[in-house]
Amino acid sequence: MKYIISEKKNNINIIKINRPDVLNALNYEVVSELSEVFQVISNDNEIKAVILTGEGERSFCAGGDLRAVVNMTPNEAERYALHVHKLLNLIENFNVPVIAAINGYALGGGCQLALACDIRLASNNAKIGQTEVTIGIPPGWGGTQRLARIIGISKAKELIFTGKVISAFEAKRIGLINEIIQPERDLGKTGNQSQKKLSNQYFISKCILFTELISRNNSLSIKISKTLINKARDVNIDGGLLMERYGCSICFVNFERS
Repeated sequence: MKYIISEKKNNINIIKINRPDVLNALNYEVVSELSEVFQVISNDNEIKAVILTGEGERSFCAGGDLRAVVNMTPNEAERYALHVHKLLNLIENFNVPVIAAINGYALGGGCQLALACDIRLASNNAKIGQTEVTIGIPPGWGGTQRLARIIGISKAKELIFTGKVISAFEAKRIGLINEIIQPERDLGKTGNQSQKKLSNQYFISKCILFTELISRNNSLSIKISKTLINKARDVNIDGGLLMERYGCSICFVNFERS
């Protein structure tokens, strides 16, 4: 892998986008490598959760690498979007929970990557925005669909139409992220590079602690719960309750044997 670091810690897999020189921006190769990593670890039955983050302390993912798309034709752009959609659908429907650890910028495509995850944790330095309209395009990697489902239609329209970048605290207030981790508050004010690196290590360690709250629970019940929640938006309440009954009954087979 050239751009992706994948590391297993006990039953949690940590995946890092490793392009800190360009704020972990996405290009076709990065998307392909991410897809490959998720496909590989999907076969590891020991993994109970995944943390997705960016290398370094400055950026989770600053979006799509504009150098890779600036000269695309409409047909090429459509094929590229399909390539990314396949990755984000894979993450959204992955067989274990995926937690986005947002350390710094999550803009444009980076925000859309985080939206495909089940839970979003952010460092207090996070800056989040659906910024595509500022360069003359709409969000093309799921932002118009997932953002509204997470924070509501009106607020999603506000963020997408303005292209504004919001803080971690504003993102928490509107329900875009679940928790804020504040290394500077817990470790003291940081300034030099070594201290910033320490802060990022602390951030990831706190994300691991949070993820362990999930990973220590029964993996089948988590998997079925995730599927039921994801499918709830596609069916009416009667269909959803029917799926829930069947899903719950499947777990009782394991429950009775334990």
